Amino acid sequence: MMAAEHRGGWLIVVSIFAALVLTALPLPETASAWRPEWTALILVYWCLALPERVGIGWSWFVGCLQDVLQGPELGTHGLAFAIAAYLTIRLYQRLRVFPVWQQALAVLVLLLLIRLILFWIDGLLGRPTPNWKHWLPALTGTLVWPLVFMLLRRLRRRFNVR
Repeated sequence: MMAAEHRGGWLIVVSIFAALVLTALPLPETASAWRPEWTALILVYWCLALPERVGIGWSWFVGCLQDVLQGPELGTHGLAFAIAAYLTIRLYQRLRVFPVWQQALAVLVLLLLIRLILFWIDGLLGRPTPNWKHWLPALTGTLVWPLVFMLLRRLRRRFNVR
């Protein structure tokens, strides 16, 4: 039995790099609370599209890179992204058959889980309780999911990523 030929790994890396850049991009204080969790969205897409290539290890590594960029304790986003990737991979066969709007609801649950894990870690570290704006990236991420999904699917098909 021949192993499947992997192609287009550069597109995965470039899309994750772009998500990290969008995450690190400075925004005004009023707009930064509304910033979607770009990195998590990109990782969820790749875990749905190619679960055999992008998984828990990638998610942990990319989450740690985001921690380095944003400054919290190393591993907080890594843990949150790894758990979200595990659930995505565990359910990917079901999620892939949903229409995009139903996928967006599943993405909302994943993004809320990520925010909950970050909230929990902040509590363990004794940080003050964040306000309601802590949950906004889950909402905006859900709203942009259809655009992220369509763009990355088009790029994956165009460059024959497998």
